[in-house]
Amino acid sequence: MTDRMRRLLLGTALSLSLAAPLATTALAAEAARPWMDTKLSPDQRADLLNKELTLDERIGLVHGPMAMPFLGAKLPEGAIGSAGYIPGVPRLGIPALQESDASLGVANPMNVRPGDPSTALPSGLSLASTWNPETAYKGGAMIGKEAHAKGLNVLLAGGVNLARDPRNGRNFEYLGEDPLLAGTLGGESIRGIQDQNVVSTIKHFAVNDQETQRMTIDVKIGEAAARESDLLAFQIAIEKGKPGSVMCAYNKVNGAYACDNPFLLNKVLKTDWAYPGWVMSDWGAVHGVEAAVNGLDQESGEQIDALLAPGGAGKVWFNEPLKAAIQDKTVPAERLSDMTRRILRSMFAAGLFDNPAAKAPIDFDAHAQVTKAAGTEGIVLLKNKGDVLPLATKGKTITVIGGFANAGVLSGGGSSQVVSDGGPGASIPLGGDGMMGPFRTVVYHASSPLKAIRAKAGEKAVRFNDGSYPAEAAAVAKTTNVAIVFATQWMSEGADAPDLSLPNGQDALIAAVAAANPNTIVVLETGGPVHMPWLDKVAGVVEAWYPGSRGGEAIADILFGDANPSGRLPITFPADDSQLLHKDIPGADKPEFSPAEITYTEGADIGYRRYAKTGAKPLFPFGYGLSYSHFSYGDVKVTGGDTLTVSFEVTNTGKRPGQDVPQVYLTNAAGTKTQRLIGWSKVALAPGEKKRVTVTADTRLLGSFDEAAHAWQVKAGEYQVAVGASATDLDLKGGAAVKASTRQP
Repeated sequence: MTDRMRRLLLGTALSLSLAAPLATTALAAEAARPWMDTKLSPDQRADLLNKELTLDERIGLVHGPMAMPFLGAKLPEGAIGSAGYIPGVPRLGIPALQESDASLGVANPMNVRPGDPSTALPSGLSLASTWNPETAYKGGAMIGKEAHAKGLNVLLAGGVNLARDPRNGRNFEYLGEDPLLAGTLGGESIRGIQDQNVVSTIKHFAVNDQETQRMTIDVKIGEAAARESDLLAFQIAIEKGKPGSVMCAYNKVNGAYACDNPFLLNKVLKTDWAYPGWVMSDWGAVHGVEAAVNGLDQESGEQIDALLAPGGAGKVWFNEPLKAAIQDKTVPAERLSDMTRRILRSMFAAGLFDNPAAKAPIDFDAHAQVTKAAGTEGIVLLKNKGDVLPLATKGKTITVIGGFANAGVLSGGGSSQVVSDGGPGASIPLGGDGMMGPFRTVVYHASSPLKAIRAKAGEKAVRFNDGSYPAEAAAVAKTTNVAIVFATQWMSEGADAPDLSLPNGQDALIAAVAAANPNTIVVLETGGPVHMPWLDKVAGVVEAWYPGSRGGEAIADILFGDANPSGRLPITFPADDSQLLHKDIPGADKPEFSPAEITYTEGADIGYRRYAKTGAKPLFPFGYGLSYSHFSYGDVKVTGGDTLTVSFEVTNTGKRPGQDVPQVYLTNAAGTKTQRLIGWSKVALAPGEKKRVTVTADTRLLGSFDEAAHAWQVKAGEYQVAVGASATDLDLKGGAAVKASTRQP
């Protein structure tokens, strides 16, 4: 044997001898923590780990503070700064829960993480206006990636509360008035988040449809009506997105607080829907230890509960009071074990153990394209008289007026507020009384529509007037070929709009400009529907909603035809106040935290369904939106049996490529006249191109919920459908026979 061979053998032996202890250590560690075996299911892993927890460790997992300097609290040790924090269990390798608000992007409340911006998505109503599940998924994935790269692993996202009143201050966060549309897009957004190894919530469970007296209002609604509307939106989103957590709401539902409501939490969510994740409270929504028995699994923002608890100030309900209740058997120990098992199960399912969140670079340029694409697709063209749009890039002079268009685009307020990567274009503190007073600041993302318009039309072709004085703005508008008025309506968590007028005299501004220039275009940046007393005087109306941190560029692309409008309304615009269900918002005449009550007399007939039932004509109907192209529908075929399948052809009869959103509505169910969206498709077509679209109905949308049978029932008979461009534009009709069927809840 040569010396070289001896050295090789000796080196190999030495390597093996060194590796053996390391391998043994790794195997020992794996054996000591069998829940880290990725071959096991999330349920199996959670069961193994849950058995190892002590009583104090369990209690530690079911409550946590706000992770920001609020109400005199300091940043908890180990928290990176966000909405909430639940300490982990280092002994067992359980990571802490770092929870961030993230309805429209990763929030940074009170700048708790200095110098940490995020990409801001367009508002929820803008997303809903895309009618595009793929766009919803991409937006969720983008938020999830940014959160993971910041070390955050739970996002308080997934808002699917339905728009029962257009004055609701949080409608801008949500996805409109239809449960199928809201549930589908909400579920895809949640799925996008969780695919990035981040837990997403779904919120606010349930029927949390107004902000006025949100902490105390008692919502009265029948079971069938709730199951066919608000609860169905949650059910569809949970089925599609599989969120790790459900956030319960502040309000009462039929006499019991939503976070202390055994019907909602134990019966509907955990029994009927077999939901495997955990229920976390909204921040300040826990009222006692008994909430644990009634289905709540985790207390969030415990400082607020301690402050608000009547007769129990200073108590963190799921800390010492819950521990005492376990020890004296007031709350069964098995219930606490179930609470922690559900939390651990979702953590395993989302990948929090296997792919932990950690600081990493963020590609803000790539994410800017995601939010710009979403904002562009969500813009709805409402009026285009004489094809005033798209604008020509040359040969026309333009006056841009109002709306802080020189500074940026408006965003909604409250916990969803995002500190965008471009910084604020303008920030206006309003202040005010009440719980949300410190957070009442109007923020414009620094994406200037004026700058984007000038980039397309040329600096010299575009003038700007801030709109402070209508007469002055009109005089400037008269000197140019086109006038574009930017009108804004700021909406925020914690308050509803008192009415649907544009605030600060903007209706008068628009009327004055329109009188001076017949080619006046109004760009709306609003949190929901608004009245338009000037509608017949203007040439164009563009609903841009809150278009996100690249919204200025998105608006300009639509105005100049670089993008063809494809947004469709997810919410009905009332013609006037007489079409509102309630003349006054219940509880608005009382101080904050006063008892209030609202009865949903409309039941499941929300939005367009109530308009169809009453025959009232809205200003703009659900599903409405114009394009720079034109589309036609034909050759409808409807087949029945176990459900309805509807197919038809869509043709682009215009001269531009574009996307259309043909909608399918049920109009008659076995002899009962009705209207309900049962499907749609987002179709991209070149000029002259034709495609066949097929929609198959979920049987829950054909039937009704039978409270006595505790099931969805579809009656046998003839079912009629109509296909069209909106809830009131339905020319293509057909029908087929459907069998009787029963579906468990």
